[in-house]
Amino acid sequence: MARRFGRQSGIIGATAAAVVSLGIAGTLAFGNFGTTSQAEAEGIGSAKAKRAAPAPVDPSIVHASDRPGRSLNITIDDGPSPVWTPKVLAVLKKYNVKAVFCMIGPQAKAHPDLVKQVVAAGHRLCDHTISHDTGMNHKPESYQSQQILDAQKMIEDAAGGARVEYYRAPGGAFTPYSRKLAADRGMRPLGWNVDSKDFEGGTVEGIEATVRGELSNGPTVLFHDAGGERGRTVEALDRLLPWMQQQGYGFGFPQR
Repeated sequence: MARRFGRQSGIIGATAAAVVSLGIAGTLAFGNFGTTSQAEAEGIGSAKAKRAAPAPVDPSIVHASDRPGRSLNITIDDGPSPVWTPKVLAVLKKYNVKAVFCMIGPQAKAHPDLVKQVVAAGHRLCDHTISHDTGMNHKPESYQSQQILDAQKMIEDAAGGARVEYYRAPGGAFTPYSRKLAADRGMRPLGWNVDSKDFEGGTVEGIEATVRGELSNGPTVLFHDAGGERGRTVEALDRLLPWMQQQGYGFGFPQR
C-alpha cells in the first residue's frame, strides 16, 4: 500500500507541477488571467503618464507676450493646409520667428505630418475647434465642450504627444464656460489685438497697411494659413516680419 500510495503521490505531484507550469506559460503567453507582468505594468504606467491632465491655467483671455520689452506674438489660424502651411513655415524660418498655430481639429487629423512639422520647428499649438463655428457662443455648453475637447484630442494625437497650449474661439466667440473649460484642460484662452484682415482678400499692400496701422493696439497679430487662397498672407509676412524686426520688435509667445 505504501508503495502504491507513493506512486500515486508521484503522479499527483507531477500533475500538479504540470498544471503550475501550464498556468505560468499561459500567463506569459496571454497575460490576461488576472496577472500583470512588469513590462505590462510599466506600459500601463507610461500610458497613464502620457494621458495625465495638464495643470489648469488662467481662464482670462490673453494678449500679452511672455517676452519682455518691445515684442509681438504672431498667430496663424485655420490650418494646417498642405498648400499654405509649408509656405508660412518657410517664411517664419527665414526670419527666425516662432508663432502659435491655431488649428482646426479635422484639418490636424487629416495632416498629422504638418502638425509635427509645426512642433518640430519650435512653434506652439492652439485649439481652434472642430468646425470654426463663429456662433458657438450661442450654442449649448455640451456643443461648446464637444467643439473644444474633440479638437484638442485630434490636434494632440496628430502632434504625437505635444500639448495644445492655447484655445482661440472662432471669431472671438468665447463664453465664460468655454474659457474655463479650456483653461481647466491647460489651454489659455487666446485673443488678438491686430487683425491682418488677410481673409477678406484685397492686396498684399492692404494687409501690410492694416497690420502696420494697428500695431499700437497690442502685441498679438492674427494671420491665416488656410480657409482660402493665402498667397497674399505669405507675401505679406515676407515683407512684414523683417520690417517688424527693423522697428525693434522681438517675437515671443502669448503668456500662459
